[in-house]
Amino acid sequence: MAGARLSLAFLCFVVVVVASALAGGAGARKTVGEYVLRKGDFSVKITNWGATMMSVVLPDSKGNLADVVLGLDTIAEYNDTNYFGPVTGRVGQRIARGRFVLDGKVYHTYINDGRNAIHGGHRGFSKVIWTVKEYVGGGDSPYITLYYRSFDGEQGFPGDLDAYVTYQLSSPYVLALRMNATALNKATPVNFLQHTYWNLGGQGRGDVLGHTLQLSASRYTPLDEELLPSSGVVAPVAGTPYDFRHPTPIGARIRQVMGGRIAGYDINYVIDGEGMRKVAAARDGASGRALELWANQPAMQLYTGNWLNNIKGKGGKVYQQYGGFCLETQGYVDAVNHPEFPSMTVRPGQVYRHDMAFKFSF
Repeated sequence: MAGARLSLAFLCFVVVVVASALAGGAGARKTVGEYVLRKGDFSVKITNWGATMMSVVLPDSKGNLADVVLGLDTIAEYNDTNYFGPVTGRVGQRIARGRFVLDGKVYHTYINDGRNAIHGGHRGFSKVIWTVKEYVGGGDSPYITLYYRSFDGEQGFPGDLDAYVTYQLSSPYVLALRMNATALNKATPVNFLQHTYWNLGGQGRGDVLGHTLQLSASRYTPLDEELLPSSGVVAPVAGTPYDFRHPTPIGARIRQVMGGRIAGYDINYVIDGEGMRKVAAARDGASGRALELWANQPAMQLYTGNWLNNIKGKGGKVYQQYGGFCLETQGYVDAVNHPEFPSMTVRPGQVYRHDMAFKFSF
């Protein structure tokens, strides 16, 4: 039965791959592969399926190597709904009822999360083949640049959009991620996010409740049961379980919050300051590994893997609830329906830029 399920999954993946290639235009031929960036004992594996980060391997305080990213064994398995490591778009996170108004015109996007749209629809940027534009696997600064042309009307979004994603390693133990997009002929909302699940103790090695977390965020946007900011309110974190202004174990107050209909964090923070600045810092005491996240976006979604439940991961590991956490820098959730939030509209000729840097230590 396991073999039959895998064959079926692979067949479905092939169908999606062919459809994606055909959607790229007449004569388009795209292939899916895995690309390793390596600098000493620090390595990152990327696939151009969804511009997905498949693994990050680095040492702990004793020099032992481990992969700190949750994921799956084969590219075919990444056609899933857990979003293990991809870039999501054209608009990551949720759009209420899959509907928004732009310049007086109503647009309807693909609904794939109850009554709402999430992460760009059922075939968002996480489920398409990106073109490898440049790839240097080794040397002083290994990198890969990926490109995707999103067409007018794709998943309901207006206008053609050129999107680029670059992953690059630098010393010491820094992974930079640069995402940009240009609207070609129509105004359109754009909100990319990177959806990697981190476990600094090593993927599949228990939960992350003991990781300490610090966020540069004194405010957050309260969300309703559908994980939408229906009130439009921006509230202080002081006196709430959402307060991570000082290093605090992720699990310290996790049972006091609901990420929708289940205990755990799935909440949007408003990041203090502007421009490229430190957003978050996390540390696993047992391994000594630590992560600093720097970014230039106004907000960040913290998600603690609330819905992970017996997920077969890499190397025979099984992921359970709270097996990883996501730090998703982004624009405000559902900003297309909230004029009081910073706009995510990109007009023709304008360039959307989203920069991140993951700085590891041990």
